[in-house]
Amino acid sequence: MELRERVAELMGQARSDLEELVSYRSVADPRQYPVEECEKAAEWVVDRFTAAGFSDVRLVETADGSRAVYGARPCSVPDAPTVLLYSHYDVQPPLDERAWRTPPFQLTDVRGRWYGRGSADCKGNIVMHLTALRALGDDVPVNLKLIVEGSEEQGTGGLEDFVVRNADLLRADAILVCDTGNAAVGVPAVTVSLRGLVNVVVTVRALRSEVHSGMFGGAAPDALAALIHMLASLRDDAGNTTIEGLDNTTTWHGEDYPPARFRADAGVLDGVSLLGGGTVSDMIWARPAVTVLGMDCPPVVGSASAVQPQARARLNLRVPPGMDPVKAADALIAHLHGAAPWGVQVTVEREGSGEPFQARTGGPAYTALAAAMREAYGREMTALGQGGSIPLCNVFADTYPDAEIILMGVEDPMCLMHAPNESVDPTEIAGMALAEALFLRAYADGR
Repeated sequence: MELRERVAELMGQARSDLEELVSYRSVADPRQYPVEECEKAAEWVVDRFTAAGFSDVRLVETADGSRAVYGARPCSVPDAPTVLLYSHYDVQPPLDERAWRTPPFQLTDVRGRWYGRGSADCKGNIVMHLTALRALGDDVPVNLKLIVEGSEEQGTGGLEDFVVRNADLLRADAILVCDTGNAAVGVPAVTVSLRGLVNVVVTVRALRSEVHSGMFGGAAPDALAALIHMLASLRDDAGNTTIEGLDNTTTWHGEDYPPARFRADAGVLDGVSLLGGGTVSDMIWARPAVTVLGMDCPPVVGSASAVQPQARARLNLRVPPGMDPVKAADALIAHLHGAAPWGVQVTVEREGSGEPFQARTGGPAYTALAAAMREAYGREMTALGQGGSIPLCNVFADTYPDAEIILMGVEDPMCLMHAPNESVDPTEIAGMALAEALFLRAYADGR
């Protein structure tokens, strides 16, 4: 039976698998959900990959207390290459459950898409791996290794530490990091660059306490107004991030992101302009971008007629490949201090940073994947960037400098990962499972 037909027959099982896996509330934060939910998800992964032919599947402890699933499936072909399959079973919290149209931990079919937390990011990718392996059956002509992370969404670095400490265990010729997706449903893609990140918290102090806005407002320095002034200085009138020392003119040379599609994908309201002086691809993949993640200040309801003595904000700076995140953080902090008006007191706390990533393309694994995508989708594979960060990719690159690192997966711009109403298009699970199965065959033949 042809692989395409086999994958089509397996999609009923894929849906059942994803339904069960989504039902586990595997948020890797015991303050929000019981640790047993992550444990059940991890055991589910162990059981399914054992049934899929892995002879050595087990839970491994990581430094942050989470448990990853490791597995191996050697083949009998002499000198066969080794492929490491990656995904993660932990998920983001559902946020405001009232904003969900369907129960977040119950896989629900709505107009052809499957809704549920983790359906795309990243449990859908786990099911994609399983579907590809089931389609191949006993005919897997490469050595396989598996690592499924349990705390990726928390960013606590458990697996990054594990890789460095267990380098030989996970060593491979090609690493499929399945935590990204295609340009659109039915448009196959590989992600070749990731922006790094810098998070800081800036605090502004101006008074010892609140004072009456009628008696003192006008002369008393307002910490909240000072903070707003500082934040506004981080972008120009066109929306370009303008931090001295950070180049905001670089361009993207891969696949274009049409503005109309971006507006629809991002949910931009009618009449609201897109930001920046470059293309959409330039702005989200090739240039620095600062975002205000949150502010501590009085809410509208309950606010008093008072001048604010203190205010603070949490900022996220995305850093493109080629830009040093430590130097970018230094530049952001210097900018905030320099933009502070009226002599207000400013402190900036560094929360953390992550390196940008640029994949090496053109090797045998990328060549095999391009052929597999072409056969699976009937069109050429495109190259995308991603504004998000996956620090593990840099750890893989540093630990295995000769390995080809490929970022792919079932996610698409409509999946709303990290937001309410996350969903996956099942045709992407089928298409990417077929592409992965074809890749494993083509990679073995091309080595």
